[in-house]
Amino acid sequence: MAAHPSPPFASDSLPLTAPRARWATLAAEAAEPNAFYAPDLLAAAIDHLAGSGDVRVIEAQADGELIGLLPVTVQARHGRLPIGCVANWMHDHCFFGAPLIRRGQEMAAWRGLLAQLDAAEWAPHFLHLRALDAAGANAAALEALCVEQGRGRREVHRHDRAMLRSDLSADAYWETHVRAKKRKEIRRLQKRLAELGTVEQRLLDDGADLPRWCGDFLALEASGWKGREGSALASRPDDIAFFRAACAAAFAAGRLHFLRIDLDGRAIAMLVNFRHGDGAFSFKIAFDEEMGRFSPGVLIEIANLHAVQDDPAIGWMDSCAAADHPMIDSLWAERRSIVQYRIALQGKGATRLRRAAAFALAGGVERIASRMKGQE
Repeated sequence: MAAHPSPPFASDSLPLTAPRARWATLAAEAAEPNAFYAPDLLAAAIDHLAGSGDVRVIEAQADGELIGLLPVTVQARHGRLPIGCVANWMHDHCFFGAPLIRRGQEMAAWRGLLAQLDAAEWAPHFLHLRALDAAGANAAALEALCVEQGRGRREVHRHDRAMLRSDLSADAYWETHVRAKKRKEIRRLQKRLAELGTVEQRLLDDGADLPRWCGDFLALEASGWKGREGSALASRPDDIAFFRAACAAAFAAGRLHFLRIDLDGRAIAMLVNFRHGDGAFSFKIAFDEEMGRFSPGVLIEIANLHAVQDDPAIGWMDSCAAADHPMIDSLWAERRSIVQYRIALQGKGATRLRRAAAFALAGGVERIASRMKGQE
């Protein structure tokens, strides 16, 4: 079994077609779905968001077969600590960080990925893994390998976020998990909105419409508070290019799930999701804030609930929302525990000692901070 590095990608480079083909094969057989590291979104991110070129893609192989893929970057700080580390790459529009690992090869893939980082002179101190599923295949295999190798592993953060995973029909789920008072209010809003004109809910199914839908979404998102704060996708050319490229590639791969609600032909709410395996990840939502009295954001989430629960190919959807999100938490009953880990890197000689000291120092500072806060 061998692990093979990829060089840093410059912002104007296009990774070769061959690596992306290997990534696609791996993504189709991944033990744990992650649309953000599937080749359509990952390639778009590398092409448009890799910035100064400090992103590397580590590939683990066994008998010439790709069994693991993890994009990483070097960070000068670890939280508030001025200690450098290597971390899984989480750009501003990436909300899940589990590497792609071939099903049945979880331990072997992690062994290869960590061995490469152990040997990498450019990898400082330790590995910071962000946004993993605490109950996922990656976390289980990583824990087992760390025990096997006597490698330090510490959970540094955990939170729960809304997830949709149920065998109920959309109507049954709605009746079971949403309060009667809220259901009544939503019906009233839907009726009032219909009084203004023709309301239409649509799921994108024609690639010829994709450029216009992307443009509508960008304009709709930029028209609200994100546009005013400069955090909308349309605020930065690189983000626009990434969004359009990611949507186009995902549609071509059959992984784009794009919904909208129109009033008299004009979008008042839109929602972009990306599928992978038997699941999906909710990516971005946009709605007309001037229509706020009709709660268009809630209405598009209800349309999404029906689209997901009525599609037998989608077994679950991760909201990718912040913890304790008031809107989506009131609609989706299930939760996903998202964790961060600090993983000790090994090596030889002085490098091994330096890494061990940094790992111990980070843990010691955290323990002191916890005691000062009365958490231990």
